[in-house]
Amino acid sequence: MPIRAMTLTVSHLLALVVGIALGIYLLPILSQPAPAPESTLAGLRTQAEYQGEFRRDLEDSDLLHWGEGTLYLSDRGITLEGELAPGPAYRLYLSPNFIETEEAFLQNRHTMVDVGGISVFRNFMLTLPDGIELDRYTTAIVWCESFDQFITAAQYRPGL
Repeated sequence: MPIRAMTLTVSHLLALVVGIALGIYLLPILSQPAPAPESTLAGLRTQAEYQGEFRRDLEDSDLLHWGEGTLYLSDRGITLEGELAPGPAYRLYLSPNFIETEEAFLQNRHTMVDVGGISVFRNFMLTLPDGIELDRYTTAIVWCESFDQFITAAQYRPGL
């Protein structure tokens, strides 16, 4: 194969890979709904029974997988006043143990409850499904289902 043809093939493949990676990163940002209105967040904050902090400095959080802000939890729902790194197929789980690594998440997943999907990366709100008792858990975890990737966690109660 001539050098020119090989160079063109490699450059086109590289452009394709970069385009797909940018699409995976940007599509959730471009397609996310509007964040929760401040008035709604304020109402949920005042009703919160628990609160925890998402931090960027957790063991498996990194440049592309992080969250920061205050998480408020009540029988009505869970809301974040803060921000998550954008990504596809995020879900919020409640765990009876503090988790900050992918390995620990996968090992303990059977003890957790899935609260719901997160489609907004700033100031999200989730309705708490019927039957979930917040006091049975200690930690809220954001997990990326598409890539089995730990994003962040917030402990809202001391360990059981």
